[in-house]
Amino acid sequence: SRASFEEAGQKQPAVGHWRTLMPSKGSKEEPATGCQDAGGVDETQATEQLNVSRLRSSSVEIREKGSEFLKEELHKAQKELKLKDKECERLSKVREQLEQELEELTASLFEEAHKMVREANTKQAASEKQLREARGKIDMLQAEVTALKTLVITSTPSSPNRELHPQLQSPSKAVFRKGHGRNKSTSSAMVSAASQNVTPEPVSRECKEVDSILFAEFQAWKESPTLEKSCSFLDRIYQEDVGPCLDFTKQELSELVRVAVEQNTLTIEPVASQALPVVKVSTEECGGPKKCALSGLPRTCKHRIMLGDSGNYYYISPSCRARITAVCNFFTYIRYIQQGLVRQDVELMYWEVMRLRREMSLAKLGFYPSEM
Repeated sequence: SRASFEEAGQKQPAVGHWRTLMPSKGSKEEPATGCQDAGGVDETQATEQLNVSRLRSSSVEIREKGSEFLKEELHKAQKELKLKDKECERLSKVREQLEQELEELTASLFEEAHKMVREANTKQAASEKQLREARGKIDMLQAEVTALKTLVITSTPSSPNRELHPQLQSPSKAVFRKGHGRNKSTSSAMVSAASQNVTPEPVSRECKEVDSILFAEFQAWKESPTLEKSCSFLDRIYQEDVGPCLDFTKQELSELVRVAVEQNTLTIEPVASQALPVVKVSTEECGGPKKCALSGLPRTCKHRIMLGDSGNYYYISPSCRARITAVCNFFTYIRYIQQGLVRQDVELMYWEVMRLRREMSLAKLGFYPSEM
């Protein structure tokens, strides 16, 4: 504005000039005429108006540019705020997710800890149960050993115990001994030696003849012994002996007993014995001392059975115990053969299997020893 003002002052006519308000020292001003003063005032006003308009236009322009700049800055600030809001929202979601995962992890850890504690308690209870059972068996074995010692001590040369010396028994009793036929040559020699000194008595001998079909089936099974029912040997025995022997009045319980016998998880214990371990878990005693759980008939039950580790006891009559024992004896013997523990001739093993089958048949028909 000053430059335009000076330019306007230079272009004024020569008839007049600007009169300074503050003349410098040593300068002298000459009086101007009235026309010159009037012309100068008009020009001054025009110049001032021009300068004012220019100032206004420049100020308006400056204001517009300033407003535009502020708008741009405001827009940028708003964008930054939106970005920050989105970032805060994302971080809050991440925090909530982490808190949820932490809660789930804590819950799973507590659940795993409780599970481990329960498993430890279960294992401890099972170990205690096995320890009690082992102690009970040890007590029973110790009692048997004591009885055997007493029996051995009572046998002297002057008065020998005939139960310990079968060669001193009569031939009829020696032939029908119980148990597996071991050391046949020694026993026969002893019997022949004793028979020379003992008066012979008439003995009803039992004749035996090998069935070719049964013996062939047994030989085929003996080549690759198994406990599967698919082989013809065991299939026949299941249909003719095991099935009928374990077919009781209570069908559901009979099936459970059969499975337990096959899996070797059935336990038989006397009712009056107090030295045997007692299971801590809640037990369900089916039947009773005066009622058989398998036949449902009123019988004096001296034994009870437990299927696996269920803790449920079932009272059984002597006849049912004889049938279950006969089947268990059969399975025990064929397991021994399968494991290679029986070192006998094939024919001797065959006759032992036939003897066990006969015991199952007799037990099914109701015959059982009086000591049961």
